[in-house]
Amino acid sequence: MNMKQNRLFSAVAGIVLAAGLAACEGEKDLIIIEGELPIKTTTLYMVGDATPNGWDIGNPTPLQATDADPLVFGWEGELHTGELKLCLTTGSWDAPFIRPQVNATEIGKNAILDAKFAMHAGDPDDKWRVTDAGKYRLMFNLRQWTMSTEYLGELDAPIIEPIEAEALFIVGDATPTGWNIDAPTQLTKQSQYIFVFEGTLNTGELKACTQSGDWGVPFVRPTYANCPINKNGVESADFVYTANPDDKWIVEDAGNYRLTFDLQHWTIKAEYLGEVSQPDKEPIEAEALYIVGDATPNGWSIDAPTELTKKSKYVFVYEGELVTGELKACTQTGDWGVPFIRPTFGGCKISLNGVENAEIAFTTNPDDKWQVTEAGQYRLTFDLEHWTITAEALSVKEPLQAENVYIVGDATPNGWSIDAPTQLTKQSQYVFVYEGKLTSGELKACTQTGSWDVPFIRPTFGNCKINKAGVESPDIIFTTGPDDKWKVEEEAQYRLTFDLEHWTISVETL
Repeated sequence: MNMKQNRLFSAVAGIVLAAGLAACEGEKDLIIIEGELPIKTTTLYMVGDATPNGWDIGNPTPLQATDADPLVFGWEGELHTGELKLCLTTGSWDAPFIRPQVNATEIGKNAILDAKFAMHAGDPDDKWRVTDAGKYRLMFNLRQWTMSTEYLGELDAPIIEPIEAEALFIVGDATPTGWNIDAPTQLTKQSQYIFVFEGTLNTGELKACTQSGDWGVPFVRPTYANCPINKNGVESADFVYTANPDDKWIVEDAGNYRLTFDLQHWTIKAEYLGEVSQPDKEPIEAEALYIVGDATPNGWSIDAPTELTKKSKYVFVYEGELVTGELKACTQTGDWGVPFIRPTFGGCKISLNGVENAEIAFTTNPDDKWQVTEAGQYRLTFDLEHWTITAEALSVKEPLQAENVYIVGDATPNGWSIDAPTQLTKQSQYVFVYEGKLTSGELKACTQTGSWDVPFIRPTFGNCKINKAGVESPDIIFTTGPDDKWKVEEEAQYRLTFDLEHWTISVETL
């Protein structure tokens, strides 16, 4: 290579080197990305009871990419009242989903224009809520992370063709056989299309089906969710025959009814025949009585439920603490299949004012339970001769007085340091809040530092779970023992709120 060629090579090499350096600098600049990256996908689906294909993650409802932009997807069709979210692939609930930024954001007759959405897997399981059934146009812009909706009109009236069926059944906690799809309550076939039920209905839900043993078939349902059946009849005579949405009738008044289903004209008639006659009840014979449920000291342990004190042959008494939750009673341990002592309707309240209804039932189903709405010290008295329960509040908890609240434990930022535990923010006289990271591990709370021998704020049972879904039980106690603690299962940013007036804790993820 001569001198001129050498100079030329050096110049070219310098240009190439400079260009390479410039390219490297350019590549460094490209690493810094502002805003949200486009969601690159060739498929987009929606799933939920508001959508045509319901909650079938194996076959969700597809949206179509637009011709103008392959990352803008659209859909037109019928939405029911209910919930929906979107996914990029089928077959997995663990994949990321497109969701509203605020849970239960409404989709209805009022249009939505370019609203931002979020995308993540797991909790919180936020979904849109369709409030008005109808025809819609939905648009999802995966470049801008925005969505728009337009209400196009009411649903078309269903095409009513006679439903051919050899049998018709009702199923639900309002019916005699409960939610047993393998043995639902069969109706009497009066003619080719007329089926009649006559008997007792409890308060609760019901729907109808033409075959047993399968939840995946179409059901006879009301045209909207929670259509009431009561002493005045049924609120709407029309029904639909569909797999989803999973709408059901609500029986508001327990009693004897005649239900008439007309499968030719798709109508239902409900006639209230009167109250259930109560035969003379024989005393319930029992050597022992127990209460079980998350409101009770021993929780849902059927092998070791909380035993009551036998005051006489038929009277059993419990005195002690109840927390908010459910309970029922049994005469033997170790078996969920036996009859239980229950309220005569589900959710019968026990509060500091007493019990909502004194009557009890002794039955295997429906699985009705009492609902304790206020934690406290109670006396429960079961009279098995007269089939009654009474509830008396023995004491009302006064607010817990504290200038400061701290959390301590390996789940907290300062660990097990009792001399420097993590201090909470005092929001009001009785409300203290912690916002920050918790790792997996244990924690409890205290109102002073420097000593392990003082009372601590604790859950009402050991290893009460805290995770992204919240806290397993909201009730707290203030005691030196037993040394129960909360168990943080998932590392995350949390907000813990201690309400010392109402003796509760709430947990939210940030």
